Amino acid sequence: MFPKPKPVLLPNTYAFESEPMVKPTGFREYDARWLFNKEINLMGVQALGMGLGALIAERGVKQEIVTGHDFRGYSASIKYALISGLMAAGCKVHDIGLAVTPMAYFAQFDLDVPCVAMVTASHNDNGWTGVKMGANRPLTFGPEEMTRLKEIVLNAEFKNGSGGSYQFHENYPARYIADLTKRPKLKRRLKVVAACGNGTAGAFTPQVLEAIGCEVIPLDTELDHTFPKYNPNPEDMEMLHAIRDAVLAHEADVGLGFDGDGDRCGVVDNTGEEIFADKVGVMLARDMSAIHKDAQFVVDVKSTGLFMTDPVLQAQGAKTAYWKTGHSYMKRRTNELGALAGFEKSGHFFFNRPFGRGYDDGLVSAIAICEMLDRAPGKSMADLKEALPKTWSSPTMSPHCGDEVKYGVVDAVVKHFQTLQQQGGRVAGQPIRDLVTVNGVRVTVEDGSWCLVRASSNKPELVVVVESPVSEQRMHDMFEAVNVVLRTHPEVGAYNQTI
Repeated sequence: MFPKPKPVLLPNTYAFESEPMVKPTGFREYDARWLFNKEINLMGVQALGMGLGALIAERGVKQEIVTGHDFRGYSASIKYALISGLMAAGCKVHDIGLAVTPMAYFAQFDLDVPCVAMVTASHNDNGWTGVKMGANRPLTFGPEEMTRLKEIVLNAEFKNGSGGSYQFHENYPARYIADLTKRPKLKRRLKVVAACGNGTAGAFTPQVLEAIGCEVIPLDTELDHTFPKYNPNPEDMEMLHAIRDAVLAHEADVGLGFDGDGDRCGVVDNTGEEIFADKVGVMLARDMSAIHKDAQFVVDVKSTGLFMTDPVLQAQGAKTAYWKTGHSYMKRRTNELGALAGFEKSGHFFFNRPFGRGYDDGLVSAIAICEMLDRAPGKSMADLKEALPKTWSSPTMSPHCGDEVKYGVVDAVVKHFQTLQQQGGRVAGQPIRDLVTVNGVRVTVEDGSWCLVRASSNKPELVVVVESPVSEQRMHDMFEAVNVVLRTHPEVGAYNQTI
């Protein structure tokens, strides 16, 4: 049938060309990510496609699937290897070509296809590849599906059958763009910097924003898979600073930055200040709950405490639930609760009707931000931000920690803070008011300052976030307190960025 995948094969050997290589750690909690040719080869991707086809059949879902690929030098070849595996498993494959991830999610609805497999490494550096998968629109796989997929692929439990077929949908982006832009034009002429870091979103973003009535200042929208300026990730300060410079140079109303596969949107206000996505979420929640009374929102554990304490949200009857970080977890929870929207600090936003279809799309987020400004004609983006109660927040900080050990480290950190709370201990000089352990540990002390430690779901890293409603110094105190605990674990390496 097909060889059982090996965890390691040496490149430039007969075995590398004749056997599948799939490193087990590439199966993450809610998608798959590998270093191409170091952790997976093309035959390994083919095995992944066969395994995905087998899983779809096992779950009793119609074997019909949408696929597309992001703009990296190797993504198309990976997609075709995946397609060969899917077809061998008996799937009908709908190929939409070069696409942002939300275009593939849209195609599930537009083409009435139940499943999706989008070839993308999202915001990961060049060298990485991966697949975002789902078999129940608008949801994507969670830990249960990913665990079963891993078993099928690594044990070569393939159920190859006949009936596989392939259809390429020509000029598909035009259908996606038409769907996004069939809305009344903005009354307010907004000048918008659209920054794409030379990633896939650059092929579509400027025309969408122009079509809704914006004056667009394109920034690094030319496709270049070497990413010559910076990695397209709107959480990275390098990208945010480039957007800031363009906003100030052009006196723009807002700067919008899109990640490598277009499902996230970062924001810089008219003064050049970046607004972290959780604060953007609070601003959008204020705007949306003013129109839709008693609105329900879902936010991830990395997000600001303002969702619970903001007096405007309280007055408008908005309710918020905190949930696990990760696009699949958040998408599922937003769907389960029938929430108006879900907001994740990384910039994944999930809008249900009437704003969206429940999946994360950076352009839907960008349109929501523009419409929010349109509904506040006398106010700038900075005005809307300044209207929020003041808090001091860190960016997402990620110390290196190997995939094999990161969950053990987080378990130990959770136990540390649980024990400390039981013993009446203090964090940064204050008693612990609340521990949330739904995803790592979020420690809130008496004055409302908090810190979070969790394992990254898609990289060999931990995730650390701190916030204080009191002062910048208290934010630094919380970071020091959590960092001291992390430094007792030698497996925890250097941070990608700190405050």
